[in-house]
Amino acid sequence: MPDILYYDGQCPLCTREMAKLGQLCDGELQLQDIHGLTSETELPDRDTLLRTLHLKTADGQLLTGIDANVMAWQHTRFGPLWRWLQWPVIRPVAEAAYRFWAQRRFRRLYGS
Repeated sequence: MPDILYYDGQCPLCTREMAKLGQLCDGELQLQDIHGLTSETELPDRDTLLRTLHLKTADGQLLTGIDANVMAWQHTRFGPLWRWLQWPVIRPVAEAAYRFWAQRRFRRLYGS
């Protein structure tokens, strides 16, 4: 069973990143547009999924935000280039920047 990355298919930037990721990734990552989901009881609600990136690992762990993004890119040859975002000194800054961007993106696309 592959890792599954849940993304917002109505977000132009998200769609471009997923297209690039889809070209580069191995067969162990499935890209899933949130708008194409049927209800799954083990996932957060749709609004929560749209607010931040989510990745469900093959073993069932749910990663969000920076962790989801870094894990998704591990399925490409560029994976090691993304790991620095999780370094202890950089992680808080990366998470704050991601939260800021994700909140602005959500408000721009869906209102408050």
